[in-house]
Amino acid sequence: MHNYLRDLGLLRDRKFALLLSARTISMLGSAFAPVALAFGILELPGANATTLSVVLTAESLPMIVFMLIGGVIADRLPRQRVMMAGELLMALGYFALAAMMLTGWAPLPVMSVAAAACGVGTAIMFPALTGIIPEVVPADRLQAGNALLGLGANASRVTGVVLSGATVLWFGGGWALLVSGAMFAVAGVLIALLRLTPAERAAAERHSVLADLRHGWREFSSRQWIWVVVAQFSVLVMAIQAGHGVLGPLLAKETLGGPAAWSAFLAGEAVGTIAGVLVSLRLRPRRPILLGTLLCLPTALPYVLLGLDAPLWAIVAGAFVLGVCFDVFGVLWQTTMQREIPAESLSRVSSYDALGSLMFGPIGLMLAAPAAVAFGTEGALLGCAALVVLSTLAALAAPGVRNLRAPEPEPEPVSL
Repeated sequence: MHNYLRDLGLLRDRKFALLLSARTISMLGSAFAPVALAFGILELPGANATTLSVVLTAESLPMIVFMLIGGVIADRLPRQRVMMAGELLMALGYFALAAMMLTGWAPLPVMSVAAAACGVGTAIMFPALTGIIPEVVPADRLQAGNALLGLGANASRVTGVVLSGATVLWFGGGWALLVSGAMFAVAGVLIALLRLTPAERAAAERHSVLADLRHGWREFSSRQWIWVVVAQFSVLVMAIQAGHGVLGPLLAKETLGGPAAWSAFLAGEAVGTIAGVLVSLRLRPRRPILLGTLLCLPTALPYVLLGLDAPLWAIVAGAFVLGVCFDVFGVLWQTTMQREIPAESLSRVSSYDALGSLMFGPIGLMLAAPAAVAFGTEGALLGCAALVVLSTLAALAAPGVRNLRAPEPEPEPVSL
């Protein structure tokens, strides 16, 4: 109990409270944005699915392309300023999109430029976030800090999905995008108030961008546990993109009763993510990467249940399990990276992690529909489950994944 209360004591720390508030509000803006952008664009005169696809692609491609550059920038410059710049760039992008929705002047090239600014902002902000956490949170409370940040982010995801839908319904996509932009702006201001000291923001030695990328790659590739799990996740995310993005909704429409059933699935997963963060506050495994990787096995459960035409309550329970397991994994993964990677390279390694984990996601989306035609929707979902299990078992075969140990906890002071 003492450790638990001590971990929650982070909430009384001014710097952590500012970072937590900024991250929570930023995630709320991120949850608002997809619904607002989709319906805002589709409400425009003459807009169609192709218009939406072009704008979304304009947002996602720069995010992937600039992710590694974002890692270099965050390792070179004070991460507080880099995060602030990313948040404010996203705010400007969404403000511009909101203005176009509200005025009706929305040329596709201009919308694409504004969306690209949002993607670049994300690519700049994300690696800096991973690196700034150890600058704000004491080393012995990193796991608690990551868990509390995850709790705020997950609560924002759940709240944002509900509120964004209501805002779009009542006021329209343009106003919802305006709200989203305002949230990013507020997050940027809160980051600016952190006022980290120069010692906490020590700058890395300057090299060329390519030299920095090569150094980050050496830090990434020299640790078996990192590159093996990232390779695992490149396959796992591909399967989940197919299952969550196409096959699950398709099966819900075919046999489970439509959107209401899929909303129940997503709600079960969302509640699981919150429960998972609460669990991770108490866990202190000696082999965090081994436990985190083992927890990827149960994430195949909802796809197995969907593929076997299980009742909806069982499928929702499986989604809850998926949410718990993924969030516990996320906290253990972030904490281990922050402990094991040198501070001056952490953002670059984080950018390689993000890029590698997400790079096959679009392939999953593209292959989902042909797989459903070839094997049936249920068969394709069982295939997704098989990919999750096989990729996880392959990762568990690596000694670096099984054997990496967390440092011994420091003994608590004895009060007399």
